[in-house]
Amino acid sequence: MIHLDVSIMGQPYRLACKEDEERALREAASFLDKKMTAIRDANRVKGNDRIAVMAALGMAAEFLSARSPQGPLSDMSVLDMQDKMAAMNKVLDSALTPQEILF
Repeated sequence: MIHLDVSIMGQPYRLACKEDEERALREAASFLDKKMTAIRDANRVKGNDRIAVMAALGMAAEFLSARSPQGPLSDMSVLDMQDKMAAMNKVLDSALTPQEILF
């Protein structure tokens, strides 16, 4: 396990992950930071928890549209998608669990 320091909306987070997952976790944190910062800067939503929910809903909508019959993920089976989502959740869980201990 390695530790990464990332910043999301100016808030520092120390995350843990496997060495081979570092790049993906940094990209995910950067992507989330951009989404949340854009929502905050547009003054559409107040409060970090609401901004996080709006960002998550936006990303879920993008994901689902990519999976639509015309989208780039249309040929992926539900089981393949579930496997990918489970792997992503595992990476996020392993990164966030040490964070919970720090607080």
